[in-house]
Amino acid sequence: MTLQRYERNMKTLSEEENRQLKNHKVCVIGCGGLGGYIIEMLGRLGIGYITAVDGDVFDETNLNRQILSNEETLGKSKSQTAKSRMALVNPHVHVNAIVGRLTKENSEEILQGHDVIIDALDNIETRFVLQETAEKFGIPLVHGAIAGWYGQVTTILPGDRTLDKIYTKKDIKGVEKELGNPSFTPALVASIEVSEVLKLLIGRGELLRKKILFINTFELEYNTVELG
Repeated sequence: MTLQRYERNMKTLSEEENRQLKNHKVCVIGCGGLGGYIIEMLGRLGIGYITAVDGDVFDETNLNRQILSNEETLGKSKSQTAKSRMALVNPHVHVNAIVGRLTKENSEEILQGHDVIIDALDNIETRFVLQETAEKFGIPLVHGAIAGWYGQVTTILPGDRTLDKIYTKKDIKGVEKELGNPSFTPALVASIEVSEVLKLLIGRGELLRKKILFINTFELEYNTVELG
């Protein structure tokens, strides 16, 4: 692997830290608005192994915000498109594309063996499946969500049960159904999720652990709230 492609990562990361990224495995659940940007950024950092999980295909409503969607990918698998995209961006990265939705029945098989799991879902009930399975295997989970002008990010270590504090009802629908999803909030929240993943992998930097970052781009408010 040549380090020239990662030259602009230097100073932010040490050369050794950047080399070690190729040895890490990260699982991204959802390859849509958040997930597409997350996979793009992970691959450009040099994460060696990415599992991309999504059972959906692209349609026209995705074109406003999902970086993997374009006129040519309409009707194609989101996870397989993520794999094809990364082959163009960074062929040193292996993408394991799983075409299917994460469920309680398949979560252990999909998630075990990863260093970090990333929540790029729009389904609250499935997020709790992620939290439970991540805790069982002792894997950190980075959560992100978007709706309109707003977003949120938190990092959940095994035992924290942070989602229990954020979502008191597991079967409610996300507010993105009411507020919509423009092009800019997925990219913003995805970038913060990836920065949390990177801090976990290199073992330095302050994490959004037991606290949540609320982002309000409309009124330019960025608030971190302690969750205890």
